[in-house]
Amino acid sequence: MITVTLFILEHSEESERILADLESLKSAYPHQLVLLNYSQDPDMISYDPSSLPVLEVGPFRLKKQFTRQDIQVALGAAQDRQAVLQQVGDTHYLERKERGHTISSADRFSYWFTKHYMAVFNSLLFIYAGLPFLAPVLMKVNVQAPARLIYDFYSIMCHQLAFRSWFLFGEQSAYPTALAGVPGLLTLAQATGIKVTDLAAARAFIGNPQIGYKVAYCERDVAIYASILLFGLIYAPFRSKIKSLPWYLWVIIALVPMGIDGVSQLPDLLTISLPAWIPIRESTPFLRTLTGFLFGFFTAWYGFPYIYESMEDTKRLMKYKTAVVTQTAQLEKG
Repeated sequence: MITVTLFILEHSEESERILADLESLKSAYPHQLVLLNYSQDPDMISYDPSSLPVLEVGPFRLKKQFTRQDIQVALGAAQDRQAVLQQVGDTHYLERKERGHTISSADRFSYWFTKHYMAVFNSLLFIYAGLPFLAPVLMKVNVQAPARLIYDFYSIMCHQLAFRSWFLFGEQSAYPTALAGVPGLLTLAQATGIKVTDLAAARAFIGNPQIGYKVAYCERDVAIYASILLFGLIYAPFRSKIKSLPWYLWVIIALVPMGIDGVSQLPDLLTISLPAWIPIRESTPFLRTLTGFLFGFFTAWYGFPYIYESMEDTKRLMKYKTAVVTQTAQLEKG
């Protein structure tokens, strides 16, 4: 039997006329009717309210101001299509039909996730952004095995160069290079004897009781993930009201500053001879933090609203499917 879904804005003379037309055609074209009212649950209907009523007959859609003849033609076409597909034993059609009449555990999880995804995202971000700070804490209390596991895990995602990392429990919060020119701070070479050119040693150095212990990812990464989490916490209660940042502002504010700051210091790490016209510079902890914050915060502002739209579409689909399955089951019992 064909499932027919009628989307209405509210009960009106036009919707009553459509219901009467469907009832009069039911003997010739057997079908189950699912009625969805926008005024009762707007989130369940993806159509623009001004386009309602809409009638879905299998894969066919009839929009505003359709006649009884239009309904008859759609019912006949859907009935013929269904008969052909069943006759040829189209497995995909049969599977889709079965899925459309049952609420699976995956459906229930999808619906739950659409309502709680920001809490999930923010919790995961909190864990991901927080674990690198747990590593130096564990080193401080001499619980080295789990600390080193954290360092090893984050080394996959970050260079972990000691002269570009924050330190906890030491004399200074950072040990930049001499080229960075940060007054009042000992350089990494002065504090440890590790040369800037020895990248392997700078990456492997975790710290000691005097120097302190480095956070498991670099200064820029700290700012990136902390700012994404900050925006996520701001966004969660206001997500329906915050629109996506225009792409060109995202490029200008988020990508360009970090790109300039990050790429311009690459020559400092190269051990080969470079032409004199190529400038050699090293960014400061402040600039890495600032550009990382701008990248993380405004990337989240650009991307999170698109995730919201996707989740709203999925939520609407799940609510629609639940309504269809519920009403169909009631009709079959009746």
